[in-house]
Amino acid sequence: MAEPTATVADQRFRAPRSIFWTGLLIRVLYITLAHTYRVRLAQDHLQFGWEMGRVARALATGYGYADPFTGHTGPTAWVPPLYPLFIAAVFKLFGVYTPLSAWVIFTINSIFSAATAPAVYEIAARSFQREGPARARKIALWSAWLWALYPGAMQYAVRWVWDMAVTAFLFTRVLVLALRTRAIGENPPTLNPQTLARWAEFGLLWGCIALLNSTILLFLPVCGLWMALGAIKQRLPLAPVLVKATIAGTIFLACLAPWTIRNYRVFHAFVPIRGNLGAELHDSILESYNGFTVGTRVPICEVCPDYIEYKQMGEYAWVQREGRIAREIILTHKQRFFQYALKRFYFYWISVPKPYDHGFLDEFLRVLNYSFASIAALLGLALALHRRVPASILFAWAFALLPLMYYFVTVQARFRHPLEPLMTILIVYLFQSAERKPNPRTIS
Repeated sequence: MAEPTATVADQRFRAPRSIFWTGLLIRVLYITLAHTYRVRLAQDHLQFGWEMGRVARALATGYGYADPFTGHTGPTAWVPPLYPLFIAAVFKLFGVYTPLSAWVIFTINSIFSAATAPAVYEIAARSFQREGPARARKIALWSAWLWALYPGAMQYAVRWVWDMAVTAFLFTRVLVLALRTRAIGENPPTLNPQTLARWAEFGLLWGCIALLNSTILLFLPVCGLWMALGAIKQRLPLAPVLVKATIAGTIFLACLAPWTIRNYRVFHAFVPIRGNLGAELHDSILESYNGFTVGTRVPICEVCPDYIEYKQMGEYAWVQREGRIAREIILTHKQRFFQYALKRFYFYWISVPKPYDHGFLDEFLRVLNYSFASIAALLGLALALHRRVPASILFAWAFALLPLMYYFVTVQARFRHPLEPLMTILIVYLFQSAERKPNPRTIS
């Protein structure tokens, strides 16, 4: 007997198409008119994708997946492979470090960024249905339009050759999928929302996320468990759901397998996704950085001692050595390690240090905007938990787990971007909930 299939999401959860197209048009116009596609020539185009751009250049010019810094240093697993492969494909078609390549990359980033808005809409529309369809739609529309139009939401699509816009889109789609699988917001609920297709998509999405930004994988088991436990609440047999979850896990591992096998053949060691943790950890504990690392871990300088050692030892051996040094320092300086972690907690949520390139006022406004978004989103999350909004527990786990690794290693403002679609929804929810209480004198 065929498995019952979930119905297509009804119109309550579909964003108006104008939101996506407006968001995309604004992003592409900004790229074109502000000339963000003009490649900076400093340090041999280093700021065009940094390590990812370097690896993409090596791929496009026949050196393989290698050379993440300067010169030819050999094979690498410094960064996950998916985004450098994408950049390399663009380089092959439109030239290495050319303005046209930059325009194409930013435009594709913008497609993913604009496509995040409909996902934001569905998350909000599903989550707040209990508060009434009209109110849920109002929160969903405000959230989606804010994402489509707000400059802070589009900056990583139109200025950064990095994975943030794509990762944010995929992570938001994971949340949409989780809500669909639990039939959140549906009345009556779908007969069997725990379909094999949805679980397979879950495995595929997480496989892509792992090959883009493995740091947020801490959320994977929590999300999967939350989805599976929905079967109990939906009074569905648990065993078939566990089988589907196992299939999702198999798909996830199958996505990683080619890259992991490649790394084993190249480094003769198990490197499942990326192999730079030891080096980053060493930087994270150095007093000279005071909790905030800047620049590339290996100098862009072919006569510098660190660069020479990295090239001569090979990446894997060099990173392993750096990791051993880092662990020794951490064991003997535990207080410093946790002090730096607290600093990075502050940086992630309140303000990442940045030079006053454009003056004190601009820096003050940047910090105010960044910290206001964090505080408002956390208050929105607290309100959602207090009112027992469906999936608010899942959202709280996202807030807890997505930043966790960054507290102990390194942090930049862009690392918060995958969480920002969810933050946008909770900010809107907070302010939409600030309704004026009725005046007793007007009540007859």
